[in-house]
Amino acid sequence: MGYKAQFRVWRGDDESGELRDYVIEVNEGEVVLDIIHRLQATQAPDLAVRWNCKAGKCGSCSAEINGKPRLMCMTRMSTFTEDEVITVTPMRTFPVVRDLVTDVSFNYTKAREVQSFTPPPDLKPGEYRMQQVDVERSQEFRKCIECFLCQNTCHVVRDHEENKEAFSGPRFLMRVAELEMHPLDTADRRDAAQDEHGLGYCNITKCCTEVCPEHIKITDNALIPMKERVAGKRYDPVVWLGNKLFRRSSKKS
Repeated sequence: MGYKAQFRVWRGDDESGELRDYVIEVNEGEVVLDIIHRLQATQAPDLAVRWNCKAGKCGSCSAEINGKPRLMCMTRMSTFTEDEVITVTPMRTFPVVRDLVTDVSFNYTKAREVQSFTPPPDLKPGEYRMQQVDVERSQEFRKCIECFLCQNTCHVVRDHEENKEAFSGPRFLMRVAELEMHPLDTADRRDAAQDEHGLGYCNITKCCTEVCPEHIKITDNALIPMKERVAGKRYDPVVWLGNKLFRRSSKKS
């Protein structure tokens, strides 16, 4: 059974904007993206919104609903009361292009900075062999749909624009961890994680994990293990002594 819902939607661009109020029809079983589409069709034909699959797999319709980063296509209207005012705003961490569409090019820049998969030099494509048990740890990270909600909610860049140059964010630190844990990747990514991608900025508040629509345990399974690997390489006294002795023997030879 339908009802009239009160929506408050951000309208504007990177220079100025405002929240505008709308009253819109809601039918049983609908999600927020359905309502935004109806709003476009009936009251605001110039409303800009990014979407694609409407199935929670493309990551395009990311926004903030009542202040929480979510996918509009996966946020059911039944989770709100009929008299509740539903506020829909663009992701706060990224520049607004128009209305609910943001410029997420920051993420593609950071993606290009991650060293690509580096297999053993003696193996050719088609010769890669590994056991399922060897890839189970990193396979979880492949579920990422790159909605960038984790990037948006991470306070390291959400509240500190100046950190964007030095910090890649949870999505791409997770990519570094995925490759570091890959059984056929030969690159040592620990120094890069810390020095180039800003792993040390992360203070494991788990806000990225909380908003992930794929329920990837970003903090527990990727970021914390990478921190442990970096600490093991840099601060473990046994490793430190071994490196000292190895360098000394290399100089003598």
